[in-house]
Amino acid sequence: MLDVDTGIDDALALMSVLADPRADIAAIASTAGNVPAARVAANNLALLDLCQAPDIEVALGAQQPLATPLRTTEDTHGPQGIGYAELLPSARVLSERTAAQLWVDTVRTRPGEVVGLATGPLTNLALALRLEPQLPHLLRRLVIMGGAFNHPGNTTPTNEWNVHVDPEAAKEVFDAFSLVPADRRPIVCALDITETIEMNPDHLRRIAERANCAGLTIPAPGDRPGIRCEAANPMVRFLFDAVRFYFEFHDRFGLGYIAHMHDPFAAAVALDSAIAELRPATVDVELTGTLTRAQTVADWAGMWGREPNADIAVRTDPGAFFDQLIARLGDFAVHCYPAPQEVR
Repeated sequence: MLDVDTGIDDALALMSVLADPRADIAAIASTAGNVPAARVAANNLALLDLCQAPDIEVALGAQQPLATPLRTTEDTHGPQGIGYAELLPSARVLSERTAAQLWVDTVRTRPGEVVGLATGPLTNLALALRLEPQLPHLLRRLVIMGGAFNHPGNTTPTNEWNVHVDPEAAKEVFDAFSLVPADRRPIVCALDITETIEMNPDHLRRIAERANCAGLTIPAPGDRPGIRCEAANPMVRFLFDAVRFYFEFHDRFGLGYIAHMHDPFAAAVALDSAIAELRPATVDVELTGTLTRAQTVADWAGMWGREPNADIAVRTDPGAFFDQLIARLGDFAVHCYPAPQEVR
């Protein structure tokens, strides 16, 4: 089950899971974060259309964090959350269930089978825990993209975005996993590792070539902002137009003409945790610090005297990850749109 705040990198994460034959998406919860919850839900429904996906239940999540006003980030992801890309409104309908109820019903129906993937603020999951405190024991595993430990924040000097949006929810989730067996601890993909996952223009070129769209103009530093892709393949066009915006954002803030693929990496871990080296720790979230509110803190050495409640991804092979992502997205684009695709 996915809980996303779609979002450019969330969109690529969702597409990569849809592309993987091992995955069976039980449901999708839409959480407010990168853009408001209603826009997230609309993006999710439209992406299912783009990817020619079967009927998958999509639920609307909480409109606001648990205790603070919602902060969104259209400067990072564009006014619709998908950069320069455009998606047609979907005729699919939202679930009558809330996202929190969908979490609960899904794990109760399939106890011990469901892998949860949360790539946005943890509001929906915290609300689900209030309905079903046994949720950590009913899940097979939870993968979270969030937090920063031995690494600077990307929202404040100490904070990662997803936790910053709703730190109370993040704390409730980590606290709830304090008593689960070691093999049920959530896997946390924090900035420490996800900021090593740097997509660059050559990765887009390789996806296009894999999708039989060789010859496209590849985004490059110094391009006029807002150039649109001319690929005939709709999925390739979406990827180029979404990621170009992300490249420009990162470049504008001095990070280079790259894009951190936080959420696709977390999705890859959810599909196969062996791609990352994991290290157990006790994780808590600061709620009262004047300068450090929403900071995630890991007790690596057991100084608090509390059992680990998370396995933190500490090392991976970015090159191998991108080889896999490129193959998966390129092949999926051809699978969904098999006609020969040339520059239109």
